[in-house]
Amino acid sequence: MSEQEISALLHGQNKLQLGTINPDGTPHLVTMFYAMVDAEKLDDFEGTGPRIAFWTYGKSQKAKNIDRDPRVTCLVEAGVDYFELHGALIYGTITVLTEPNVVRYVGTEVVRRMMNLDDDEALRPFVEATAAKRWAYIVEPGKSASWDHRKM
Repeated sequence: MSEQEISALLHGQNKLQLGTINPDGTPHLVTMFYAMVDAEKLDDFEGTGPRIAFWTYGKSQKAKNIDRDPRVTCLVEAGVDYFELHGALIYGTITVLTEPNVVRYVGTEVVRRMMNLDDDEALRPFVEATAAKRWAYIVEPGKSASWDHRKM
């Protein structure tokens, strides 16, 4: 897939499979809702352009794994039938952001996509209720791989 096609896929989906590394070296794989956020809106983050972002509880296994080793793999895929399948693997490293306004921003963007809502006032109660226990995670992309069976 082209860079533009990968970008369209990442912007068009809302769940990814997140791979981190457990203490014993085995993979830890979980499904995460995510958003594409504007790096320029993130305090204490040096980067530009859209980034995969998610939030999670700071005491979760994935958070512990990322604290120990920030390397991750993100799989985003779409399609049901064989000739519809397309997806991308993004290998990268994580930046953890704990500043409350950044956590709320990322949380709002994730929940917005998760619930398909554009009303910030409707999102605010859920985001506020859970943000205090969560951290924001930004994927700094490295290598990627993609496929598109629609082109076969």
